[in-house]
Amino acid sequence: MNKSCTIGKKLIAPDAPVYIIAEMSGNHNGEFHRAMRIIEAAADAGADAVKLQTYTADTITLDCNTPDFRIDYGSLWDGRTLHDLYREAATPWEWQPRLALRARELGMDCFSSPFDFSAVDFLEDMNVPAYKIASFEITDIPLLRKVAQTGKPVIISTGIAHREEIEEAVRTCRDAGNGQIILLKCCSAYPAPYEDMNLRTIPKLAEDFGCLVGLSDHTPGHTVPVASVALGACVVEKHLTLSRADGGVDSAFSMEPAEFKEMVTAIRDTEKSLGRATYDLSTKQEESRWLMRSLYIAQDLQPGDILTPENLRSVRPGHGMHTRHYDEMLGKKVNRVLRAGTPMAAEFVEDDLTPEADA
Repeated sequence: MNKSCTIGKKLIAPDAPVYIIAEMSGNHNGEFHRAMRIIEAAADAGADAVKLQTYTADTITLDCNTPDFRIDYGSLWDGRTLHDLYREAATPWEWQPRLALRARELGMDCFSSPFDFSAVDFLEDMNVPAYKIASFEITDIPLLRKVAQTGKPVIISTGIAHREEIEEAVRTCRDAGNGQIILLKCCSAYPAPYEDMNLRTIPKLAEDFGCLVGLSDHTPGHTVPVASVALGACVVEKHLTLSRADGGVDSAFSMEPAEFKEMVTAIRDTEKSLGRATYDLSTKQEESRWLMRSLYIAQDLQPGDILTPENLRSVRPGHGMHTRHYDEMLGKKVNRVLRAGTPMAAEFVEDDLTPEADA
């Protein structure tokens, strides 16, 4: 079981800051300078890493127009062939070393999702600090094995996998000697509906597979990422584009830079608020205890007056006798002059002496 791992200089662990990944995917729209601007926007928004995808249309699918290779399942890309879609979305390999260098200059990690052996070899030459296995590659056991054999952290999306397929993927990595596995809860729909997210699976993934866990998210906004952090996500991945209005294969379910920055802020605030399981009070909480309820004299009293609900009350602040003594104080005689607003104390009442005791 892996309780932590390191990507670049960042510790990934349940008690470490959430590792936030900006996924570029095809949002560069075929323009190198746009890809560079996405890298810079990710850094400005507070991302820890930028993730690329390393494939060509020919390494991820076949150039076929048969029904098997046409998209027609109610997605954003219906009517296209897989080869046509991936040809448009691919990030040119010659860009990637320069993009990674720019990310490092800006203090971020940069790694990628490989889709075949040649991509792994290429990324090893780039010395990427980690690998991401996309949801649809979780059943590519030879690819998983080759990635795991690099000895680097392997982040695996589980978006379309049955439990036994997740088990096989985890086992493949461990059998290859690599226990640095991060499983991402994911719904492989684009965009993903909230009701299909089932975020309560996040702690179950951690329990069932003994892995670090996180989220790869395609829902609108940052509600789901923030909720995932509250449930134990150590990693959050979200698509980033410069502007959805610019279009592109992934723009409809990607965040714009200002939205991504808001998400990062919300996640960091959530981390602070989660804290630890404790009944200890903070300094500020202790300072506020003066406002707790306590017993106070509510009317001016003379010696021999009887304490009643009208002249002895439980009120704020908390400088008087504890309220647990309220019932036992009622009916007692006071032994001195007491002004309204005096905090009640035990010495203000006569001793409870019965006539038999006086005799």
